Amino acid sequence: MPDSDPIQDNPRNTANLPAVVTQGEVMRPTADNWLLRAIRTLFGWKAGSVRDDLQVVLDATTPDDTGFSAVERTMLRNILGLHERRIADVMVHRADIVAVKRDIPLGELMDRFESAGHSRLVVFNETLDDPVGIVHIRDLLAFMTARARVSEATKTKRKKPLPAGLDLRTVDLALPLHDAHIIRKLLYVPPSMRAIDLLAQMQASRIHLALVVDEYGGSDGLVSIEDIVEQIVGEIDDEHDSDEPPSIVRLPDNAFIADARASLDDVRSVIGEDFVTGEAGEEVETLGGYLVSFVGRLPVRGEAISGPGTYEVEVLDADPRRVKRLRISTRKERPAPRSQRESRRREATPESGQPPASDTPPPSDGAGPQ
Repeated sequence: MPDSDPIQDNPRNTANLPAVVTQGEVMRPTADNWLLRAIRTLFGWKAGSVRDDLQVVLDATTPDDTGFSAVERTMLRNILGLHERRIADVMVHRADIVAVKRDIPLGELMDRFESAGHSRLVVFNETLDDPVGIVHIRDLLAFMTARARVSEATKTKRKKPLPAGLDLRTVDLALPLHDAHIIRKLLYVPPSMRAIDLLAQMQASRIHLALVVDEYGGSDGLVSIEDIVEQIVGEIDDEHDSDEPPSIVRLPDNAFIADARASLDDVRSVIGEDFVTGEAGEEVETLGGYLVSFVGRLPVRGEAISGPGTYEVEVLDADPRRVKRLRISTRKERPAPRSQRESRRREATPESGQPPASDTPPPSDGAGPQ
């Protein structure tokens, strides 16, 4: 038996090779020999990183081996992949941005907050390509409370005290937003920026909303700190999110706009039993999951999918993790065009081999053969 350790003397067992997981611990081959270090440098082998080690543990072991629960393993994988996510992958697209003009009256602004269900809204001048900042609902309430608070002199004159010392009748709801001076700054980021870098910038600046602008200065989308955090922990629904089941809406042209979270039972009852076919419909419970199983991959935004059956599906909205909104319609079969002359020729050609009738009219002078 040789005196040397075979693991030590094998130049292939360097730190860049896959790690071995033993009882939840990462065991990497050592390469302390100066010759092995020289070979590693010569061939460009790099020492392994903690990221690689953790990825190996998550991929090669079960939850019982590492002590991580299934939820923890999912979050760790999402964190490791976050450095590859770009803002374009997580942003809300321009068509779905809820924004207000800077001169909107405060009364209309309150109504817009109520219908949008957001705590922050983008503010612009004339178009969304000319943004000026954001307005927070807390700033709006603070402004109205300050205006509605009555003075001590007014309190002593009234026989009946005002509730909480506030008189909302003194608030001018026709006041334009820009005159209230409650518009805050907004971050501007390119779509190619890494999501993890924007997360750090939002934490440092304490501005949790960023407008995504293209190379020409136009607005491409909007991203919040919640959008980035959801890449790690999954979908976050708060107490104001709707508890109603995902909708499937029939359009006047008999097409459907459907939420990808809709159950397959609802899909069968609204769209039809023939839409859900095959084994793909037995393995999943939602419309989005059924589409992914049918295609065999995650469709992208704007993609048109032929099928299932006679249906055609267009992906209206999606992100790198899931599809969100779909348009489902029935394909229309177009018959091959056929000219009238071709039809006559096919009908006039007898099986006995007689030539087809000529399309040239006979002479009109009545002359016969000589």
